[in-house]
Amino acid sequence: MTEVGVDVGGTFTDAALILGGEIVTAKVATTRDDHGLGVMDAIMQVLATAGRATDDVARIAHGMTVGTNALLENRLAKTALVITRGFGDLLELRRQDRADLYRLDVAHPAPIVPHTRIVEVTERNGPDGEVTPLDPAECARVVRAVRDLNVEAVAVCLLFAFRFPAHERALGVALADALPGVHISLSNMVLPEIREYERAATTTVDAALTPVLGHYLSGLSARIVAAGLPRPQIMQSNGGLIDLEIAAGHAARTVLSGPAAGVIGAALWARTENISHALTFDMGGTSCDVALIVDGRPGRRSGTLINGHPLHLPMLDIETVSAGGGSIAWVDSGGALRVGPHSAGATPGPAAYDKGGRTATVTDAQVVLGRLASVGTTGHCTPLNLDRAVAAVGALARSLGLACDACAEGIIRVANHEMARALRIVSVERGIHPAGATLIAFGGAGPLHACEVADVLGSARVIVPASAGVLAAVGTLIAGERRDWIQTVLVPLNRGRRLTELLAPLVVRARHTLEGASIEVSADCRYVGQAHALTVPWRIVGDPMDLATAFHSAHTSRYGDADPGAPIEVVSLRVAAERPGDVPAINTELAGPPTPGPIAVPMSGATLWVPDGWTTRERADHSFDIRRDGTANAWTP
Repeated sequence: MTEVGVDVGGTFTDAALILGGEIVTAKVATTRDDHGLGVMDAIMQVLATAGRATDDVARIAHGMTVGTNALLENRLAKTALVITRGFGDLLELRRQDRADLYRLDVAHPAPIVPHTRIVEVTERNGPDGEVTPLDPAECARVVRAVRDLNVEAVAVCLLFAFRFPAHERALGVALADALPGVHISLSNMVLPEIREYERAATTTVDAALTPVLGHYLSGLSARIVAAGLPRPQIMQSNGGLIDLEIAAGHAARTVLSGPAAGVIGAALWARTENISHALTFDMGGTSCDVALIVDGRPGRRSGTLINGHPLHLPMLDIETVSAGGGSIAWVDSGGALRVGPHSAGATPGPAAYDKGGRTATVTDAQVVLGRLASVGTTGHCTPLNLDRAVAAVGALARSLGLACDACAEGIIRVANHEMARALRIVSVERGIHPAGATLIAFGGAGPLHACEVADVLGSARVIVPASAGVLAAVGTLIAGERRDWIQTVLVPLNRGRRLTELLAPLVVRARHTLEGASIEVSADCRYVGQAHALTVPWRIVGDPMDLATAFHSAHTSRYGDADPGAPIEVVSLRVAAERPGDVPAINTELAGPPTPGPIAVPMSGATLWVPDGWTTRERADHSFDIRRDGTANAWTP
């Protein structure tokens, strides 16, 4: 039986399946108005290429950027927020920090829920329990007030609900009974964790996104089932798959779905070659996503900002910049050449696509310089229009007083430095020097830029997987299932027995949810009196006091010192259950002779550019190992 992975990007939708040890791929234009059309097109194309029928498909895994794009474009469901009386301004006040430390003219984005759709409820819990009961009459009043707002979703976030959820649950039941078809997100279900603003903001994002994602997934599921295919599993931001029904009920878990799939795919190559430090470089048509992989394992974090909105959930540690093949080049008011953040996307796309685009993009610059001639996968390539690319880049060049080729080189150089900046965030700011890391490049445009970006970083080695153009789709295939749980406890570390008692039900729940899964436990720890915590691993069978040693070490690594005599507090417990997916064997033995640059190497779904000063060798799995000339590990042509 065949398993198919599909990834929807801003410009292309990719599909992949593994057949007899070989990876078969497909790449089609993303259908922005209805992503499901492109998904079905990609699935059918990859099955036809592999000579397989829909009856042969046992599983479909799906990664996407639907949630991310909805947040970026503010295409969200009309949402109300129910919150404890006196806290109605929480989303507006945020953390009382400025959007930019030195620019007073920069403002935070407006809250997802305006003040006119916030309903305050008379109730209150304190750190030790109920202070003001939730009266049934008050509950009925809140329901009526929400009904009058005529919303599509409701977020409920009450004070201390992470510890005492009874009031939230009562409101959730009343709202669900009175408002059929309206999605309800309760903070104790979305994020049972301390910090009122982050919990409220995350719950609001979940409420506003879920109807959007649910509509997409229900439509896609109907199409897929009608075609005789199994319902897809959905990639989460944490790098694991989840059932479609769960994803459709909690959209906030999937905002980094597509980028996470790419990182999981890249981690396979890092593990296969025992690379201690790898930087993933996923450049597509709309954006570039980067991450750090240490000893074959991607980094993780507990939150991020998307379009200024905090999302405080377990996820892979990924940085994104608006620099892709479709990023538009322009001249700012000071006469400087800029690239992005606006993108030509799939429609009209870069000028070279000949679909009506007229503005110069990064892809057009590559076409002008003769490095890129077509896009697509083997047997489904579309030639690019050189004349259109020259016209678009030439118009920009004239406004800058440059030759066309010089302008094209400038566009690429500006984009490369923007992407190198993101790579420094996930390396230098994590204590890793990028010069000693291997760059794993993928995405439709990644291999075109990888060596030049490595030059900016000082890195001397680049790996381009054979399926680089569709590696995110491959990542959905090899990803396992994963679930994460978190519970705020606020217990001193010296109360080890109490910590063990609080951890036990989380571990039982994890083992029951994913039978046979491996269990990982970690704890958010801080010195008593500190505002923020560090997450450190905890062996389930180990002594809770082992956390002290791990925390002191983490504190020294992050801040340069530690205080072994200071009391430690465990803020939250984290439990993850993970069941691995099927991992294909990769033959990385060198198969081809050293080939020095400059040379463009066509691949299925991508093109590799090896500049002067670099040498590449093809390997048995059709991936490429590229090294800078003159370094200790360089190939000898």
